[in-house]
Amino acid sequence: MTTIHRIFYAEIPAALDLIREVFAQYVAPDYEPEGIAMFEKSISDPAFIGRIRVYGAYEEDKLVGVIATRSEGKHITLFFVAAEHQGKGVGKALFERVRKASGGAPLTVNASPFAVDIYRKLGFIETGEETVRDGIR
Repeated sequence: MTTIHRIFYAEIPAALDLIREVFAQYVAPDYEPEGIAMFEKSISDPAFIGRIRVYGAYEEDKLVGVIATRSEGKHITLFFVAAEHQGKGVGKALFERVRKASGGAPLTVNASPFAVDIYRKLGFIETGEETVRDGIR
């Protein structure tokens, strides 16, 4: 059974390890080196980490997914599920937790090419063309 709870300081290193692992496997192949470096710089920045609200999905005591928001919970900024747990409802459970925490406010996201399909399945609608900023697609 998957449980979701907010992640605080002590659990951040494990969350970042999971994010890096999934990013390297699924997202980085679509990025130029500049984008990979910028992503790493962002998630390594204590100020960035301090501005986001992070939730983790756990199977027993193992962290298997992470979602993070900024802008008072209205913008999804990180969303990663371990490979062996994708397609099993973990991402949907994380998303539902964030939606509930938003109090019904509309949510936004800038999706990587790999993540576009999952966001569509969650009900997001594209509002613009793909852009690249600092190598981040």
